[in-house]
Amino acid sequence: MLWCAERPRLFPAKCLMNQAQAANISERPRLELPSMFAEYRAGIGAALRETLDKDRPAFDLLRYYMGWVDPQGNPAAGTEGKYVRPTLCLFSCEAVGGSRENAMPAAAALELIHNFSLIHDDIQDRDETRHHRMTLWALWGIPKALVAGNVLRIVADSTLDDLQSAGVPPSRVISVVNQLTNAYIEMIEGQYLDIYFEGQSEIRLKQYLDMIARKTGALIRCAFTIGAVIGSPDANKDAASFKESGRALGFIFQVRDDILGIWGDERSTGKPVGADIRRKKNSFPAVYAMSAAKGADKRRLLDIYRKDEPNDADVEDVLHIMDGLGVREHAHILAVDEGEAAIEALASVEMDARARQEYKNLVEFLLYREH
Repeated sequence: MLWCAERPRLFPAKCLMNQAQAANISERPRLELPSMFAEYRAGIGAALRETLDKDRPAFDLLRYYMGWVDPQGNPAAGTEGKYVRPTLCLFSCEAVGGSRENAMPAAAALELIHNFSLIHDDIQDRDETRHHRMTLWALWGIPKALVAGNVLRIVADSTLDDLQSAGVPPSRVISVVNQLTNAYIEMIEGQYLDIYFEGQSEIRLKQYLDMIARKTGALIRCAFTIGAVIGSPDANKDAASFKESGRALGFIFQVRDDILGIWGDERSTGKPVGADIRRKKNSFPAVYAMSAAKGADKRRLLDIYRKDEPNDADVEDVLHIMDGLGVREHAHILAVDEGEAAIEALASVEMDARARQEYKNLVEFLLYREH
């Protein structure tokens, strides 16, 4: 077993891979989405369409962003995303004996909040495309995109009003509303920290982990938790287990994103190798490399990340230094450890064998996904 002597103390669990496996993580067979995504997709899509099927200002822009219409408002088949967060919510609800119908308003709200964050993220990062389509600000300008994003957040809040009519007890509705509100406040704080760290070449690993726990982790953790709150006979006990498991899932999701942002296949990600290096993004590989590099390598990294625009040779140098430090393998090993933690956190939760296996499939997919 590979024990990772240099790992931060934040990760006490032992690693799951031997050296050969760690060195060949890119050779893992391509994994398909776990069946839970197909099982819930139609219901989630229908709930979202019903929520936004209104003749109101800005709703045409929102329907476009969700992938349902073209810029002129005509029906179109765009990419709608994986629905990760609502799927986690519905899965956790049913895994503890609840009904997906009870949790569907919360699932829809989670996806709307996620897309609200993406609309604003596109503006802040000046990204002109997402899911192979032009972003809102690129088509309609920043002011309209900002307003549309804010409208989507308010629509998400109002969607939670349907929980009680869906059969969720008032006390649990209050818990769900509070948890979701706190989660997207954390998410916004994480986005702020991400922007604040831009241009800083020596972010500490602990700072980075705190940022992703908020920006990416908060909504994923919340999705997994509120499903259990809605569906479990013992909501307090099960919610705590799902919260810890969701925390680990959020870490896996972001670190895998960071790996793909540097080493991902352009055919799958739509971005060239080293894309996040060119953007000088403070991703896990960059932060870890900066903390682990010594001597000439450290000086070269600092020089590159202080440039306005790294060139091809700079990208190659960073990739070479990261390879020498084993950055990719280290990031993946930590994610695998968190995968083990995610599964162990649900060991005491009563669920059938099929649901438990499906969750293991989800963890494996998140560890090895290619886009």
